[in-house]
Amino acid sequence: MTVRVGVVLFPGSNCELDAMRGVEQVGAEAETLWHGDDTVRGVDAVILPGGFAHGDYLRTGAIAQFSPVMRAVREFADAGGPVLGICNGFQVLTEARMLPGALQKNAGLKFLCTDVVVRVETTGSALTNQCVQGAELRIPINHFEGNYVCDDRMLAALQADERVVLRYVENPNGSLDDIAGICNDARNVVGLMPHPERAGDPLVGSADGVVLLRSLLVAAGAPVPVA
Repeated sequence: MTVRVGVVLFPGSNCELDAMRGVEQVGAEAETLWHGDDTVRGVDAVILPGGFAHGDYLRTGAIAQFSPVMRAVREFADAGGPVLGICNGFQVLTEARMLPGALQKNAGLKFLCTDVVVRVETTGSALTNQCVQGAELRIPINHFEGNYVCDDRMLAALQADERVVLRYVENPNGSLDDIAGICNDARNVVGLMPHPERAGDPLVGSADGVVLLRSLLVAAGAPVPVA
């Protein structure tokens, strides 16, 4: 089975080609989903990529949540389809209330573009089902508003339900509880600030993102890779 992954293109997205290339590298077919369409065209997984959707006006991701495609993405997720939001895509998912909490400006008000090490906290998600719990992965970040926040009650729920998918080993942005990525109750919607699609080749820094993208494909119905 060849998995079809739809990558949503908003005005201002700038990582859609990276995302498409990343999933193609691990064996998927990638296609663009236009933000103005009200369908995900029968794909097996959806990625909301990084960038500056609608120029990040108002609040980051706040306008993108109203795009017609987001209604289709929500329906797709409600039916169990895997959805991944990367960086700006994570911000869109929180604004659309498909994931809890919010992303605010980094501590120190500095834009960050560097590699970070994240720890896999659970293998029970669409992004980490092929990982080893406790494994540390080197993945790039590239953001100004990656500081995850939520109220105490939600944090306790995320912790109790093991919905914190990835944590920073050394927190770069002030994110609450060192959170780098979370999932929803059903574990099929995941948002993270680091860019796994940019960590696919050790010659350019790291190939640690490959296992995350392979996990997405497995969640979408692809066979489990043979070790």
